[in-house]
Amino acid sequence: MDASGKALLRVLSCGDVEGRLGALFRRVEAVQRKSGPFDLLLCVGNFFGTAQDPEWEEYRTGAKKAPIQTYILGANNSETVCHFPDVSGCELAENITYLGRKGLWSGASGLQIAYLSGTEAAQEPAPAHCFSPKDVADLRDSLLSTSKFRGVDILLTSPWPKGIEAFGNHPAGVDTKTCGSELVSLLAASLKPRYHFAALQNVYYERLPYRNHTVLQETAQHVSRFVALASVGNAEKGKYLYAFTIFPMASMDPKDLVRQPPDVTESPYRRPGGGEIGALLQPGIKDAPACQFFFDLSSKPKGRKRPAGESGELQRKRPNPKPPLPTASCWFCLASPEVEKHLVVSIGTHCYLALAKGGLSPDHVLILPIGHCRSMVELASEVVEEVERYKSALRDFFRARGKRWVAYERNYRSQHLQLQVVPVPQDGCVTEDIKEAFLVQAEKHHLELLEIPKHSTLKQIVQPGMPYFYVELDNGEKLFHRIVKNFPLQFGREVLASEAVLGMPGRADWRNCQVGQEEEAAAAKAFRTAFEPFDLPEAE
Repeated sequence: MDASGKALLRVLSCGDVEGRLGALFRRVEAVQRKSGPFDLLLCVGNFFGTAQDPEWEEYRTGAKKAPIQTYILGANNSETVCHFPDVSGCELAENITYLGRKGLWSGASGLQIAYLSGTEAAQEPAPAHCFSPKDVADLRDSLLSTSKFRGVDILLTSPWPKGIEAFGNHPAGVDTKTCGSELVSLLAASLKPRYHFAALQNVYYERLPYRNHTVLQETAQHVSRFVALASVGNAEKGKYLYAFTIFPMASMDPKDLVRQPPDVTESPYRRPGGGEIGALLQPGIKDAPACQFFFDLSSKPKGRKRPAGESGELQRKRPNPKPPLPTASCWFCLASPEVEKHLVVSIGTHCYLALAKGGLSPDHVLILPIGHCRSMVELASEVVEEVERYKSALRDFFRARGKRWVAYERNYRSQHLQLQVVPVPQDGCVTEDIKEAFLVQAEKHHLELLEIPKHSTLKQIVQPGMPYFYVELDNGEKLFHRIVKNFPLQFGREVLASEAVLGMPGRADWRNCQVGQEEEAAAAKAFRTAFEPFDLPEAE
């Protein structure tokens, strides 16, 4: 119990034991000596190694006793089916209980654990060590039959869910194209477990938490966490024992339950293309719009609700809040008569590079899409790839001159995407100082700059049409602010021009830094010549 009287449970979960009970329980005892007692041990994957496990005989006969109440799943192969005499579950030895083929275990504390034993069947009828679509549908329907169902605390399966890596971090050393069960994916999408544990791949993989609702379209729900565990005593020393604490969902304040962590991602199951199985398990979801919103940021934007429209390789047209400006009206569309072509220093297939007008320094450049586009969020994937190539080329170019770069975008009161790339002397200011300068200046303006994971992209964070300010440092660190109302237009320049970074506060406003066209053209020519060895190769 915590101070509020709620039941706080301390739980251990484990991957494939493969009959190594002595090694597992010695490790559990060591953990409990160090951290105090745990309430449960949950084992997924292969608990038994063979039909005749010598270590198991000592526990089965009572010569040895498990040091913690242990719950296990059933067989994943025909050889070990003999260890599970009752498909509905039974106690196999003191403190070791087989949960059963499928079902829901409810503890006195209110903790709810859904479980599914075996691997996905390749044929009908399903062998004793496999589950079928009907098994999964029956489990799903039995739990969702009540209108009050909100999800389960824990889901235990041996196979991974298919496609679990979508929108999130990828597991190392696992071929996700061949790994996993679509039936498990559909079950997880339906049951919305707060924790989902699986094994069988002999690797440790903790996916970023994912949300179970579509932002701005559905009521907020709790997040889910998927954890795959390695085998006990594996040679690679991958993590096989996972410790966590949990309040049962039934005892939690709804506000606490639905709180979203900063690294939450869109659900990997948003598009379960399940054919007849999908229709059976997830009625109505087959044609649901694919949505991708990565982070829940504090204030909701005003205006029309709109999905981001990206899911895996599928791309759908995203409606802009306003129609794009005609090319002739935009200063930055390369085909526009308004564009100042004398500032252009490189032209790629989808993007071009130009010196900034009134730049902070002679090598302050902009990365811009050739066609009209308002923000990074709205760029097609091939354009994003070229932006990344330009960033990489600039990183090499500036490092060769003893500099690092800072890139920022202000998608607010702007017509065309301008990714500002500003070099900063390496020996004058370390990356942490630059980040701190942005955070300090943001605080002065009462702005919330959030640090977001390095692997994340803006398309995973924010919807098209939503104003924002974004900073990226050349080591991959990123800061983000969602603009709700007034935002200082020169904020990025203010920070970089400050004494803390470049020490030129008088250049915070670009209008005070303009020079004549002849001088601009000369600066562009000099930059173009210097940058040429680092420039992108011409398309064939």
